Amino acid sequence: MASRFADVDVAPPIEVFALIAQHNEDPHPNKVNLSVGAYRTDEGKPWVLPVVRTVEAQMATDPTLNHEYLPVAGLPDFRAAAVKLLLGEDNPALVENRVEGVQALGGTGALRLAADFLKIIKQCDNVIMSNPTWENHRMIFKNCGYGNIKQHRYWNAEMKGLDLNGMLEDIKAMPDETVVVLHACAHNPTGVDPTQEQWKKIADICEQKKAYVLMDIAYQGFTSGDIERDSWAVRYFVSRGFELFASQSFSKNFGLYNERVGNLCIVTKDTESKMRVKSQMEIIVRTTWSNPPNYGARIVASVLNNPALYSEWKEHIKTMSDRIRLMRDQLFQKLKMLGTPGKWDHIVHQQGMFSYTGLNTTQVEHLVKKYHIYLLKSGRINMCGLTTSNMDYVANAIHDAVTSSMTQQAQL
Repeated sequence: MASRFADVDVAPPIEVFALIAQHNEDPHPNKVNLSVGAYRTDEGKPWVLPVVRTVEAQMATDPTLNHEYLPVAGLPDFRAAAVKLLLGEDNPALVENRVEGVQALGGTGALRLAADFLKIIKQCDNVIMSNPTWENHRMIFKNCGYGNIKQHRYWNAEMKGLDLNGMLEDIKAMPDETVVVLHACAHNPTGVDPTQEQWKKIADICEQKKAYVLMDIAYQGFTSGDIERDSWAVRYFVSRGFELFASQSFSKNFGLYNERVGNLCIVTKDTESKMRVKSQMEIIVRTTWSNPPNYGARIVASVLNNPALYSEWKEHIKTMSDRIRLMRDQLFQKLKMLGTPGKWDHIVHQQGMFSYTGLNTTQVEHLVKKYHIYLLKSGRINMCGLTTSNMDYVANAIHDAVTSSMTQQAQL
């Protein structure tokens, strides 16, 4: 008897994980992985933050800790510390007790929680996000049942920068009370962020359209090395009186990728509304993952609530962000020195882990097949995959990919 699931379509592979598998299986001695969104040291190795090691050792010898269930909304010390980190301890919204945090399974879980709430409770059906955006954004809202998922202009391929006017026009064309998904810093995949003046214009349109604002902030501190600077957009919207959701991830800035430590920050107009939203969030959590994990959240809470450990952690994120900026500068200088056709200064103007290089699919394929350099077909690269030892190899490969494609084009 044939399986009842024989008619199920095989889903397409998830690009980034397929590339990771290809890289891992590749025996080539000079292979380079520029696809995975994770920090790497200059030796190309994962880095467990020393402050995380310290807290893990303390937890392992603490006889007061146990494995009882957490509250449905998550570890209270973690949730309180997370929203303070995002908004600033003296933020009026916190002082007035109209902010709530709900622990989630990474930033992805926080996004899903907000999307479910807005669909189930507020009956939202319209959502708009940037083009391009992190590929999971669209799938989350699709799987939550949203019927009208749009993308606004964002990346100007010719200028290799932000298409602000296109972005504003597209959001303005959406119905009132649309869910607007915004990257608070280190836009993924482009690395292009609005300036503070541009953020003010974005806020104006969102206010005019009575939008439900959902900010994705996966890289606080990791982007610039400065906690306050990276959270400026969220804090500005809150100062304008917005009720909003902000999805926080601690994968990058704590290096806790596989612990799935996330938080959904909820800002409302008053305490009563905050309580109402939290009550519904707890029902959604109960039917989704039931109860959040403790380990990673306790590490984050231990660091953020201890002044000495917090200070050490801030030095760690500065170390990571400084290395990323150094790799940006070195790649730009190498391409400039090689005389690689085109303008490449966008690499140093972009922020965060990723760079939208502007390489086309033919050039990407050239890098993968000839040089065993793995990157997304969009041309997005993880700057952390670059090291001082592979920089020349990668820069020369990019130069060859660009010049070869130009030669082929001229021959057509």
